[in-house]
Amino acid sequence: MQGKCNMGGGTQIMIIVSVCLKEMASAGRMCCRLIERNNRTRHPFTYRFRNTAKDNNQRWYSSATQKENEVELSQPRKNFDAVQKNIAEQELASSPSTRSRVLKDDTLPFSAFLTDSFGRRHSYLRISLTEKCNLRCQYCMPEEGVKLTPRAQLLTTAEVLRLARLFVHEGVDKIRLTGGEPLIRPDVLDIIAELRKLEGLKTIAVTTNGMNLARLLPKLKDSGLDLLNISLDTLIPAKFEFIVRRKGFHKVMEGIDKALEMGYNPVKVNCVVMRGLNEDEILDFVALTEKKPIEVRFIEYMPFDGNKWNFKKMVSYQEMLDCIKQQWPALEMVPTGHADTAKGYKVPGFAGKVGFISSMSDHFCGSCNRLRLTADGNLKVCLFGNSEVSLRDELRSGATETQLLDIIGAAVGRKKKQHAGMLNLSKMKNRPMILIEQQSPPPLQPQPQIVPQTRLQPPPRPGPAPAESPGAASADAGDADADATRLTHTDADGRAAMVDVGGKAPTRRTASARATVLLGAAAFRLLRDNQLAKGDALAVAQLAGVMASKRTAELIPLCHPLPLDHAAVGLELDPARHAVVVTASCRTTGRTGVEMEALTAAAVAALTLYDMCKAVSHDIVITEVQLVHKTGGKRDFQRAP
Repeated sequence: MQGKCNMGGGTQIMIIVSVCLKEMASAGRMCCRLIERNNRTRHPFTYRFRNTAKDNNQRWYSSATQKENEVELSQPRKNFDAVQKNIAEQELASSPSTRSRVLKDDTLPFSAFLTDSFGRRHSYLRISLTEKCNLRCQYCMPEEGVKLTPRAQLLTTAEVLRLARLFVHEGVDKIRLTGGEPLIRPDVLDIIAELRKLEGLKTIAVTTNGMNLARLLPKLKDSGLDLLNISLDTLIPAKFEFIVRRKGFHKVMEGIDKALEMGYNPVKVNCVVMRGLNEDEILDFVALTEKKPIEVRFIEYMPFDGNKWNFKKMVSYQEMLDCIKQQWPALEMVPTGHADTAKGYKVPGFAGKVGFISSMSDHFCGSCNRLRLTADGNLKVCLFGNSEVSLRDELRSGATETQLLDIIGAAVGRKKKQHAGMLNLSKMKNRPMILIEQQSPPPLQPQPQIVPQTRLQPPPRPGPAPAESPGAASADAGDADADATRLTHTDADGRAAMVDVGGKAPTRRTASARATVLLGAAAFRLLRDNQLAKGDALAVAQLAGVMASKRTAELIPLCHPLPLDHAAVGLELDPARHAVVVTASCRTTGRTGVEMEALTAAAVAALTLYDMCKAVSHDIVITEVQLVHKTGGKRDFQRAP
């Protein structure tokens, strides 16, 4: 861009900057906030300067491409200041392709510090005001409770407001106050009132358990509260007490009614759905939206430290949706914002609507615009990540705004494309959920990660398979009804024949199988960190294994088609060997065993891992494909450890 010319210094600078800005405008990319680091005076467009190590030349940065665009300057700073603002205003005002706001509004383009390497702009900040809570929800707080951070290590009100002000100044336009339970913090009203004064902050929201809501809501609204999310996981008072380990169902319902009475619309009700606990109330929650402008948000059960997460407890978004459509077939999808976490639906004619937050089965990482500030001042760029950076320590060591922004920008810049996927999250070290929103332990050294098995129930298949040509009296899984010294899938003449199992009584059959995939160091690291080009290899392999178990009879010629009651695939990461150990289990009630289904599931899951990783290395070995155990036939089998 710096062409050779023999002009005066001031004219040359104008040409250089003009060309730079024209190229940015013609590319049609959004100009980002340009921050002058050594002088915090805010003009509509100020530039960020840094001296080089070798000379006094200065350079400016734009996060439009998130790369440095350098301009070498040889004239004094004041000469550059005299022209750069005028040129910037002319170029940006005349360019229809830029999305920057009108200069006279004194509103700045979005901050480079809050834009990650994937172009996601983080305009939504969740601030935890306290670790304390007046409930003990089973999915949120460990049964033994949590060790609270000493009060001196928590953010003070002044620190909360200073950090909030900094984030808003950089482009955050929505702040949600969380906890613990934010409404038990004594100065919550003062915090909301001060936040309301921040220019550029459009929305202040609170997520609460509702226990104190009815009493505080008038003052909360007067202070400037815009949105409410109320946690409620059951409509049965006795079950409420069981889930949260406290009384108070009527207080929560009173809070919801009070919010509606005061004009909050919609009032969002968050419901964490857990199999065997409250999935039978899904339709009752939807019915709440018939007469009231409530948005019920069904949340997939998520893994956090201490909540004994088990995949079998998780009810997927699709399963919930299918359940609702059986009752209300006309359920229709409604538009949502680009960065909304919930998939919105509505029953025609109902006043409210429902949403699904599918963090586990269908993540929304690609549109994530959220950052989290914990009660002890740590910045989390991902809810499920275990990496944190302490802004509290920097504040208390006297860091300037520029230094804080450098730290924030570095953390945001390291944010990954997506979280590790449900298969790794359950064993990843992270905070208990109640502390997400105190300092978690530093990341642990890699340990074997045992991935919970997935409970997937395929649709039942029609009745037992018809009897085939007579053969040996044994199932295709080798139930050993016949003499174990001869093959069971051949007739008296040695020709292949399918076993006739029609005369056998149905029994409960189970089997599990195992396979090991030796990946090598590079592929293992990328798989563990969920950085493979093809995506979440573990999730894909898991689903492939389950699908294969249901198609075994189509792959193995003499196998009987079986109506599986249960199929599961689990994967265990073994850092010592740079390997993944695949374990598959199947269960049915029938006349023949399911070891072939289990073996097929394990083998296909292993092959899928190879396919997902082969771009990194072809030196991948699939080994130790073997039956681990079987039950339900004439004799059981258990492989020795």
